[in-house]
Amino acid sequence: MNIQSFLGQTAIRIAPLLVLCATPALAQDDSIGDLIAKSGIIGWAIIVVSVIALAVIIENFITLKRDKLAPPEVIEEIRGLFDDEQFQDAMEICENEPSFFTAVCGAGIGKIGHGYDVIEKSIEEMGDEESIRLHQKISWLSLISNVAPMMGLLGTVSGMVEAFNSIASSGGQASPAELAGGISKALLTTMFGLVVAIPVTASFAFLRNRMVRTIIETGAIIEDLFERFRPESN
Repeated sequence: MNIQSFLGQTAIRIAPLLVLCATPALAQDDSIGDLIAKSGIIGWAIIVVSVIALAVIIENFITLKRDKLAPPEVIEEIRGLFDDEQFQDAMEICENEPSFFTAVCGAGIGKIGHGYDVIEKSIEEMGDEESIRLHQKISWLSLISNVAPMMGLLGTVSGMVEAFNSIASSGGQASPAELAGGISKALLTTMFGLVVAIPVTASFAFLRNRMVRTIIETGAIIEDLFERFRPESN
């Protein structure tokens, strides 16, 4: 197993471990459910965001695999049809087997009969369009990884405001117990924000790198397929 695969598999499991490691530092006798309840509305909002992030991570880990974006059996089938110059059959496969590879390859096949420059431009345009679509799928993880700590900071500020309000309302004679609620909320929301942001950031980096690598490899395969249409230089 290479380092990227290890990081990718670890990222979707790290959040519960971070919670378990951080929990004893904040409350020896409280369960995770108790801590979430003490964190208030903002804490619950961070938990909801974490569930959304986990769903996005799992979905992208499944759909952004190399075999999903560029199925090897489809590549070999189209390569054989190209060798036999059965371009219409290849086009039908591209239409019936949707993937990154078939979308880009189909754009090139549709321009066969035109000049190589037209074919190349069509491939590049479709490649850019499909790449943007794939990047949009994982961009939610980048958004969540940035928003989660900010939500934690918002909870921190809210908790400290509550603590200072307790001091003000008691005329500066607030007991530690009266301050504990606000301070606890401040610490908990900070912790939850970081617990969400760290694995989501790692997952985003892993998925982005894997996707870019697959796009580059697939582009090279498609370029090799259509190389036969390039005019020979004198």
